[in-house]
Amino acid sequence: MRKITLAAAVTLLAAPLAAQTAPQVTNDLTVTMTPQQYRICNDRPARPTWMDEVHPREAYKTLTLMDLYELRAWEQIVETGNCGCEIRFPEWEDASEEFNERYLLVSAAEHTAAQRDVRQKRNDLRHAVQDICGAQGNW
Repeated sequence: MRKITLAAAVTLLAAPLAAQTAPQVTNDLTVTMTPQQYRICNDRPARPTWMDEVHPREAYKTLTLMDLYELRAWEQIVETGNCGCEIRFPEWEDASEEFNERYLLVSAAEHTAAQRDVRQKRNDLRHAVQDICGAQGNW
């Protein structure tokens, strides 16, 4: 009986605290999204719009393009020794053109093989890129 009384007292004391910390619920449906803020390089170029509109069954295409984009950026970082924002996050056009030429019309299985290859190349560059970008405060 004593345990039940203690549990009831704790519950009654905690109820006002829970009510004070509950999130405010409104009927306002206005979208109030602010642009995404990153730790580094906030002026990144917007990715191609089709990547946000692609059918979920073809999401593998966006992954292939994103991997290719990052690989080409990392190759430039290693080649130039520069990890400035314009090098680390270049425009998407070059990667998009390469994607369209090489991967746009290939099968999902071929995309998987390409992603594996691109990621392996990117991982080979990881330490060099991390050293360069870390020294320049962009990692």
